Amino acid sequence: IAHEELSASDPAFCLSYLAHSMLFVNNLCQNGNHEQKSKFLPKACTGEFIGGMGMSEPAVGTDVMGMSTTATPNADGSAYTINGAKMWITNGTINGTDTGDVFLVYAKTGSGRGKNDITSFIIEKDMPGFSLGQKIMDKCGMRASNTAELVFEDVVVPAENIVGEVGGATMCMHRNLEIERLTLAAMSLGIARRSIEIMTNYASERKAFGKSIGEYGQIQKAISESYADYMAGRSYVYQTAYHLDISSYGNGLDADGVKLYCAPMAKNVADRAMQVLGGYGYVGEYRVEQLWRDAKLLEIGGGTNEAH
Repeated sequence: IAHEELSASDPAFCLSYLAHSMLFVNNLCQNGNHEQKSKFLPKACTGEFIGGMGMSEPAVGTDVMGMSTTATPNADGSAYTINGAKMWITNGTINGTDTGDVFLVYAKTGSGRGKNDITSFIIEKDMPGFSLGQKIMDKCGMRASNTAELVFEDVVVPAENIVGEVGGATMCMHRNLEIERLTLAAMSLGIARRSIEIMTNYASERKAFGKSIGEYGQIQKAISESYADYMAGRSYVYQTAYHLDISSYGNGLDADGVKLYCAPMAKNVADRAMQVLGGYGYVGEYRVEQLWRDAKLLEIGGGTNEAH
């Protein structure tokens, strides 16, 4: 509900909220120990800390098991040294000059691509060697949500910042991807609903050839198909959410399915809204061009639709 409603107002703000609440807060709540949750979650819930998650890399996206960021233990295992880079990180920077406050970062502690080769670490702002590589500029959409590259150069992380067990993060990562895809699908609903509202209102107000354009069959078709598509997606998303146990694994069929359907649905509905508005749909005054640009990310983020 929160992701649909926030996205209907501003998808980019909702994306930042998703990265903070789902990819960091919920992730740590499900997988962290009592000390870690006591240290980080209160400030994350008040907004004193803005969090995120580091999984994708400059050369690794949907193929997450191919990540190259490494975490090497010291002699007694009391700390790990992380080297590598993470890319496309929402909330990676807040002010554009340094990193966000705290992140859950996945790194290789094994040498292969097996389920026991990845470990999750809590990385805190101002850890020596942890820096902002770049703020990602010139994005097609989601421009109100900051995206960044994060760089790790001999970042020494105490073992107390390991989330779960060493080599035990793969299943947690995939479980969190399921939740991320469900909430991205909910964001799609917000974009579609807002687009429908805008084109419906415009069609009732705009006159052409002596009557409202909403009286013409082609416009009615655009609105009615958009509403049907939205309601189909909404039913699928809320049914999946109702049955999802966020502490469980193996929900990929429908968690992937809702994003596979809803992401292109939102883009198509926004596209119809632009067409109904004509020239006004192509400029920022009515917001649908922004919704159209924002919607495209939902086919890419959280794993490309081709991977579902």
